[in-house]
Amino acid sequence: MSQSVPEMASELITTLAAIVGASHVLSGDDLASYEQDWRGRAKGKALCVVRPGTTAEVARVVQACAAARVSLVPQGGNTGLVAGSVPDASGAQVVLSLRRMAALRAIDPQNMTITVEAGFILQSLQEAADEAGFLFPLSLGAEGSCTIGGNLATNAGGTQVVRYGNARELCLGLEVVTAQGEVWDGLSGLRKDNTGYDLRDLYVGSEGTLGVITAATLRLYPKPAAQLTAWVATPSLEHACELLGLAHQHLAAGLTGFEVMNQFALSLVDKHYPHLRVPMWQQTPWCVLIEISDAESEAHARGLFEQMLEAALEQGLIADAIIAENIRQAHDLWHIRESITLAQVEEGFNVKHDISIPISLIPAFVREADAALAAAFDGIRFVNFGHLGDGNLHYNIQSPAGVDAKAFVAQYEDQVSAIVYDTVSKFRGSISAEHGIGELKLHKLPQHKSATALALMHTIKNALDPLNTLNPGRVLQA
Repeated sequence: MSQSVPEMASELITTLAAIVGASHVLSGDDLASYEQDWRGRAKGKALCVVRPGTTAEVARVVQACAAARVSLVPQGGNTGLVAGSVPDASGAQVVLSLRRMAALRAIDPQNMTITVEAGFILQSLQEAADEAGFLFPLSLGAEGSCTIGGNLATNAGGTQVVRYGNARELCLGLEVVTAQGEVWDGLSGLRKDNTGYDLRDLYVGSEGTLGVITAATLRLYPKPAAQLTAWVATPSLEHACELLGLAHQHLAAGLTGFEVMNQFALSLVDKHYPHLRVPMWQQTPWCVLIEISDAESEAHARGLFEQMLEAALEQGLIADAIIAENIRQAHDLWHIRESITLAQVEEGFNVKHDISIPISLIPAFVREADAALAAAFDGIRFVNFGHLGDGNLHYNIQSPAGVDAKAFVAQYEDQVSAIVYDTVSKFRGSISAEHGIGELKLHKLPQHKSATALALMHTIKNALDPLNTLNPGRVLQA
């Protein structure tokens, strides 16, 4: 006599408890932090949450779920922006939380690498690198709670991509549990390994759909002798792009951050966090945050910065600028930039876009997209900010003032995004630069990715996860 669905679910939960311990299998009504994304855009229902503590336990959990034909949703800090790490509403999926796997396995000073488990918090990694005399440059707003496994699964970017690259460029090796519950140990830390297909790059950015990242070996860099930050007012986005070219010319590899913020984005920070004292935002339509890292000295860095800013003033690229006098001032300036997303939350529901465009085409893209959206939605407000240094904009839309934000997003989000993404495609850009596809962009991908590319992606998915048990319904439609 065959088992009923509740009986099979109960049997699986019992099996999982035997693998990781009963206290690390959570079920019932108290799973809100695992079942809902932090933006409140997606809420599901899990069969249970399982919290393994070792790679061997992850492998056995994956094997048990595959045998039961139950799908798994890998989850790190659950700080993503595309609802890629929460379960669906079926109540039949297992959330695989990697938060307990938070060990620092090794630091190799001569190889300049650090090996950590997937649940290691990004900020803790930055601190561990610093204590060892090195720099780990990945930096983003959620660094106090996001995990390395999640950063790699989404190929996170952040504020220093212009110098150090995305998470993929910072990763030298991975340990991965496959969909069959086998363990691939690729933690060699080699900078050169030309022995076939690059499996590491295959798993980075795959959002848990091809395998479960359990550990990573990451690049470390020498600590700079000095870091300086400047806040600059510029009259237009065109001027900001020219300023970027000037910064590359004067600062060369020392340029580590180049962030752009429009006036309305900064007005939200000023409105909701007035204690942050946003400089110059009322005087100019755009502000730029520039960071230089110098291997020689603070005096050398300041000299380069001042030369670059003097040239920018002479060429009319900037209206005003301030250079942070100390680390505290620099931190305060960066805190303003990182507070834009939180200020948007305070203002109400909004439509987020994480896009990339060739840098030379960004001003034309913004003009065209702004005009199309303004014509379609009277009073719409543009929260435009992001990593101009690598062509990545967070081109977000706030509802018109006085309009119910939640209702506006519910009614018009698809129309707004259609205009934005069609314009992105016109300018040969990408609809996802660093946040991933997840669930929220799933239905958009076939419209903006070639049929050939999608077919190749499906081939890879079917080969590595033929039972479709790893994060189904994310990145690729079934």
